[in-house]
Amino acid sequence: MTESFDLAVVGAGPAGLAAAIRSSALGLKTVVVDEQPAPGGQIYRAVEATSRSPRAAALGPDYLRGRELVERFRASGAHYQPSTQVWQIEPSWSLFASTAASTHVVSARHLLLAVGATERPVPFSGWTLPGVMTVGAAQIMLKTSFMVPKPPFWIAGQGPLVLLYATQLLDAGIRPDGLLLTTPKGAIGRALGHVGGALSGWRYLRKGLAMMRRLKRSGVPILSDVEGIEAIGGERLERVSYRRAGVTQNVAASTLLVHEGVVPSTHMSLALGAAHDWDDATLCMKPRLDDWGKASLPGLSIAGDCGGIGGAEAAAVQGEIAAIGAAQALDKLDDAAAQRDALPLRKALAAHLAIRPFLDAIYRPRAAIRTPDDNVIVCRCEERTAKDVRDAVASGCIGPAQVKSFTRAGMGPCQGRQCALTLTELIASARGVSPAEAGYLRIRPPLKPVTIGELAALDEASAKEPA
Repeated sequence: MTESFDLAVVGAGPAGLAAAIRSSALGLKTVVVDEQPAPGGQIYRAVEATSRSPRAAALGPDYLRGRELVERFRASGAHYQPSTQVWQIEPSWSLFASTAASTHVVSARHLLLAVGATERPVPFSGWTLPGVMTVGAAQIMLKTSFMVPKPPFWIAGQGPLVLLYATQLLDAGIRPDGLLLTTPKGAIGRALGHVGGALSGWRYLRKGLAMMRRLKRSGVPILSDVEGIEAIGGERLERVSYRRAGVTQNVAASTLLVHEGVVPSTHMSLALGAAHDWDDATLCMKPRLDDWGKASLPGLSIAGDCGGIGGAEAAAVQGEIAAIGAAQALDKLDDAAAQRDALPLRKALAAHLAIRPFLDAIYRPRAAIRTPDDNVIVCRCEERTAKDVRDAVASGCIGPAQVKSFTRAGMGPCQGRQCALTLTELIASARGVSPAEAGYLRIRPPLKPVTIGELAALDEASAKEPA
């Protein structure tokens, strides 16, 4: 069965929800397709159910504000397809999707990708041990079921999410055994050129400083300028080793939560062939977009963190701007009206994004994190190490596609989501070139694993359609 719409939005986070609300108000027949069972994305995960819990206050007012956005979306009139996995997109903007093993096609005149961000892969010795996971994954468990890490547990890494999650745990009555912050001492120096933007984004600075003060008052050990983190254990994690001021130390741990920031989720936009560029400020690939969020392919827009990390509030504004741009492209809104409606949104977006260069400079991951030692597994699906990649480069492989062919790195079930960035950085380092020159994995369909049964169901559904 094929369903037709003016605008198809993939992703029900802040950008996707805000876009659907605005586009529906502009008269576009809109559908939102999302993998999760309820709207909210990762940032507002399970906010409808969780906000009614007496424990919800521990997650903070920023999270709880997501419920109002979800309620507006529910009332917008936009069509909604939850628990739906998009596994292929054709250039005509036909989305092949599966819901509970039933396959269907969504056709649209304009496509908006709002699939958010993913945590930067952090390969280090022992990162595949049971008991090691990302801060983002742990926070999802907190939001959906109030599950907390098994003590003793440590949080390692850097960035706003580390501080936010640690304070959420404190508000839930759980005290981390300690924070191992990997931001080097000289980080503030490289951010001085962006102080003006940081002052413009004073609200975000105030939140960060308040979280740090809260953690210090709680007595949680906060160790700064940490490097050389290793997870050590037999069947599962037993202890964490780290180096500080040249001294290696060990602490007992049942759980280690790691985080080195987030990067745009570009799998779909790369698979479609949209133009992307390596952004050295954020050390990742970013789609090339105009000020409406339109990509290099006609009829394709991208909004939110999958177009560049900006946070939840910026993502929602970008979603609205992209919806206005889509309405303009579909002749539902004239140019003058589109510019008028977008003007206050652009001002708000600039205010939200002003602090990003400052944060990107401070929280730039160390080179040793991005290009790990030879013994470290970098592709956990195929169990390929950094040495395997370096050896492939030494034998003549010049880019990720060749390394993938020789080593199978990037060929597993995650399709490179957990290793593509590391492959690029390793190849660039080994060759002595920039990551832009080294290149990136070529993403091929299907975007997600799909069963033979789902493919057969699609063929049967097509056969039943009237001629």
